[in-house]
Amino acid sequence: MSESSLRMSAQDAVLVVGAGIMGAGIAQIAAQAGHPVFLFDARPGAAAEARAKLDETLTKLVAKGKLSASAAQDTISRIEPVASLNAAANVSIVIEAIVEKLEPKRTLFQELEAIVNENAILATNTSSISVTAIANGLRHPERLVGMHFFNPVPLMRLVEVVSGLQTSAQVASEVYELARAWRKVPVHARSTPGFIVNRIARPFYAEALALLQEAAATPAELDACVRAAGFRMGPCELMDLIGHDTNFSVTQSVFEANFFDKRYVPSIVQRELVDGGLLGRKSGRGFYTYPASDDKTADEAATPRAATITRAGSVVVHGSGPMADRLAAAATRILAPQQLAPTRQPSSTWIGLDIDGARLALTDGRPAFVVAASTGIDDVAVFDWPLAAEGASGPARLAYAVSLSARPTWQAEAASWLAAMNFVPVPVADAPGLIVARTLCMLVNEAADAVQQGVCTTDGADVAMKLGVNYPAGPFEWLEAWGASRIVAVIQALDEAYRGERYRVSPWLRRACQKMPPGA
Repeated sequence: MSESSLRMSAQDAVLVVGAGIMGAGIAQIAAQAGHPVFLFDARPGAAAEARAKLDETLTKLVAKGKLSASAAQDTISRIEPVASLNAAANVSIVIEAIVEKLEPKRTLFQELEAIVNENAILATNTSSISVTAIANGLRHPERLVGMHFFNPVPLMRLVEVVSGLQTSAQVASEVYELARAWRKVPVHARSTPGFIVNRIARPFYAEALALLQEAAATPAELDACVRAAGFRMGPCELMDLIGHDTNFSVTQSVFEANFFDKRYVPSIVQRELVDGGLLGRKSGRGFYTYPASDDKTADEAATPRAATITRAGSVVVHGSGPMADRLAAAATRILAPQQLAPTRQPSSTWIGLDIDGARLALTDGRPAFVVAASTGIDDVAVFDWPLAAEGASGPARLAYAVSLSARPTWQAEAASWLAAMNFVPVPVADAPGLIVARTLCMLVNEAADAVQQGVCTTDGADVAMKLGVNYPAGPFEWLEAWGASRIVAVIQALDEAYRGERYRVSPWLRRACQKMPPGA
């Protein structure tokens, strides 16, 4: 394959194999970019049906004023259903979007290699299968590349451009530029299990499932707290939307592909749902019941409470940085009616409030009972990491836990202080890292390992997670905000609590501790 062959224009023809949701979406965006598109599906009539459905969709967009009639007509006219792969012998690129199984994909590309010209690029839309494995057996494996789109293709901007061991750098570069021409945001990835998004996202589900397994919180409480941190959906409602069978299968695939690394171990909780046919929205029931019935919804998981602060004799703000400053401002406001003011101890190694000898601390990963035992303070409460800006959309739900040794009056008082600081306190079991902190730290840790292993760059990881799964920030943006040392401390606390291989710190993240500030 010569370099001169790798300059595609809008006039170059595209073959899309597979006329399902993904294939039809890819055909649409290629046609909208001006390419003649051949659409093939092994099921007779499926390609024509997909084109007809797309025509209906475009007509509705025209009726809503979101697309001109001429643009809709031009797009649909460029898509030609074909009954045989032989009809597309002269295309410049083939994009496969068939069943997510290795052997059918490998067989298809071997068949295509005998049909298309020697300069045609072969691209697979696989979301998790090794590109290297799919290329095995091809005469020219260097021209096979991953081009992983996200559903729905016309709306989701991210494309993972995945290189196998033998993928030509020129081919990967050409597909990267093609994705940009199609108004997508491509990121380069190396072919490892899960690529970027499906790999880095595993802890988002895994930590929620682990907390459910130890009955630390309800699905509604987990979802409410995670959404308050800026995520569009909580992990439980998102798993219900994806389908537990699909989510469990991807987790199993990543687990097995990583030689049963305990970091990716599937959940008994989710396996039980799958075994029971409780797959989420598509089955009518998962963590929640659909359509909504009398289930306690995520929005009802925590009810705002009135903040009643008893007169405090002494309030000390410990620690430094933006979070400590935020606590100091809140404490100043809360104490003002009593004509009191907090004092500061910026040199403290922890962040939080000392309220008449009781401790209300930002979690460092250790459960409240461990903090109580190590300090000799009975009245201890730890609260989760507040990611959303204070007052951004009203009081934000925030998980907290109280030590077993605490007096009942302190349990109520800790909640009142959090409420007075404009949070909706959500009491959960005294689990290490609570909800948001442990999830965020494990996402950062997984991203750090991906960079360590050459799967992607730090910028690529941030872009992929924000565009591929709509995270409010990228993992390395969180790392910069919170600091490597603080994130490592939480992961080490998780490892101390659970003892196993799952919570091990990425070597990349350990090195980052030596060159990054401690964070906010």
